[in-house]
Amino acid sequence: MSGESTPESASREQTQVEIYRKVVTIRFAELRIRSHVEKEGFGGFWHPGIGQEGLQAGAIAAMRPDDYLYYAHRGLGYAYAKGMDLVELFSDLLGRATGSTRGKGGGTVHFADAEKHVLGQGGTLGSNFVMGAGTAVSSQLLGDDRVTVVFFGDGASGRGTWHEAALQASVWKLPVVWICENNGWALSARFEDQSPTEHVADRAPAYGMPGVIVDGQDAMAVLDATSEAVERARRGEGPTLIEAKTLRIRGHYEGDRQPYRADPVLGDEIPNDPVHRLGEGIPDEVRRTIDAEARQLVEEAFDAALAAPKADTSVIFEDVWA
Repeated sequence: MSGESTPESASREQTQVEIYRKVVTIRFAELRIRSHVEKEGFGGFWHPGIGQEGLQAGAIAAMRPDDYLYYAHRGLGYAYAKGMDLVELFSDLLGRATGSTRGKGGGTVHFADAEKHVLGQGGTLGSNFVMGAGTAVSSQLLGDDRVTVVFFGDGASGRGTWHEAALQASVWKLPVVWICENNGWALSARFEDQSPTEHVADRAPAYGMPGVIVDGQDAMAVLDATSEAVERARRGEGPTLIEAKTLRIRGHYEGDRQPYRADPVLGDEIPNDPVHRLGEGIPDEVRRTIDAEARQLVEEAFDAALAAPKADTSVIFEDVWA
């Protein structure tokens, strides 16, 4: 932060600080969960999102509180950035009754908060696409100018549901933004081995929508790209596909030894780390204060979740309609 400050630049700097606070908190949450999995074991599959926090928080900063969110399964950054409580998120992962799903999603990433308009994710990979198109249809019919944002990975971009939903969303000019977190890996398959195009965004013109490529390690760049796409959707001009280029730092799930990968990144050194990039220009004292507050918040929330009662097995029969 240097040079003469204007109202616009001051607002931008404040936004950067606010996103940094979210990103650092998500990073500490990722590390806390990883530590728990390594030391205590885990009755499920944790798909880490470490290294991808910047794009998740940057994109969601472009959304209004009443916009709809469908997240992908890599990490919890989406839900936290949208305003969900950390104790609830940790409780969901740990199968505690204090989770947003009261423990139903224990062991994997399944959160939901209707008041925050976090609508979860489908039970099968790719089902988010059609559900996202559905809420976008509802916004169009109701005229409430809400936008639906749907995150997905590069592997899910090959699902038939994406192509069906993208086609209809474009024909009907639905207010939806598709955000692909292209980390280069679909489980054990490299992106270049499972895509006929160099970029996922290359496919957008076939559906009559803009295809935008952005550096996913640069949270502010993601904010700018998403803001433009969200406002385009809100103006009734239809969907946009954003491809955020990022990295998969850990395995497909925590504990995956990645025998299929010649250069697995298993340590704490994150190439092109979004935390460091976002922190550039923020005064050291401000960053240190935010870091300390975020670490304390995460530790207290995780301890609270661990101390909460485990979900009763009867919860699985609740809210079952058929």
